[in-house]
Amino acid sequence: MKWQGRRVSRNVERRSGGGGGRAIGGIGGIGGIVILLLGWYFGVDVSGIVGNGGAGTGTQQVDNSTIDAQDPEIEQFVGVVLADTEDVWGAIFQQQVGEAYNQPKLVLFDGITRSACGTANAATGPFYCPSDQDVYLDTAFFRTLQQQLGAGGDFAAAYVVAHEVGHHVQDELGILAETNRMRSQMNEADVNALSVRTELQADCYAGIWAQGTQAMNGTLEPGDIEEAMNAASRIGDDTLQRNAGQAVSPDSFTHGTSAQRQRWFQRGFDSGDMTDCDTFSADQL
Repeated sequence: MKWQGRRVSRNVERRSGGGGGRAIGGIGGIGGIVILLLGWYFGVDVSGIVGNGGAGTGTQQVDNSTIDAQDPEIEQFVGVVLADTEDVWGAIFQQQVGEAYNQPKLVLFDGITRSACGTANAATGPFYCPSDQDVYLDTAFFRTLQQQLGAGGDFAAAYVVAHEVGHHVQDELGILAETNRMRSQMNEADVNALSVRTELQADCYAGIWAQGTQAMNGTLEPGDIEEAMNAASRIGDDTLQRNAGQAVSPDSFTHGTSAQRQRWFQRGFDSGDMTDCDTFSADQL
């Protein structure tokens, strides 16, 4: 991905040392690892399971390490990706929505910080908070993405940022408010199914961003789309369940299968049209 020397967004807020180090441990075995990884990528708050001492066994250790030497580059990289989303969605909203695009802020933090949706830490993973319209991203996430999820590469990381910004796009369009209203009237299985459609649409929007930034900036290099597709495959609900040694349970899916996540990202990339990302009306995902 060609990102060096390009515009950096002014909407990145850096927070360091917010409340101490990251809690490591407190859970054990493959099941615990997968729970943590689910939190890392999906924005699932597993703080009740990880690091509170009330669940799981084992000795808790605290990592109070300072920000490493790579962090200034990480901050610049995130700022460039966010700037690309601003340019792409600003143009798309004018062309396809007929309204101005309100840019989100991205909070890049180390360890732990506060959001309007609750505490953000290593367990919550990257997430979008509709209450303050901010994206939250822990600096340690990139190491986890590569080393534990097996989804290395700068474009894989950019895809994750674009996915979370995709949730902001949904918020701007009123989609998140509507889905939240619908959730209150559904049983658990239907809530999960609605969540899958919401997440797959964000994947499709990430694909639209990828097409848009390539058209505007010539960003993509050989292998970049493959990096994004690999990341989508690694974090499909079915793949995560299999890797945890569990039976695949479609009723419990909240983000979609590996194939579905790849398919909707590719659909957005091929189309560039927001109407083609209507997962809620799709008969087959």
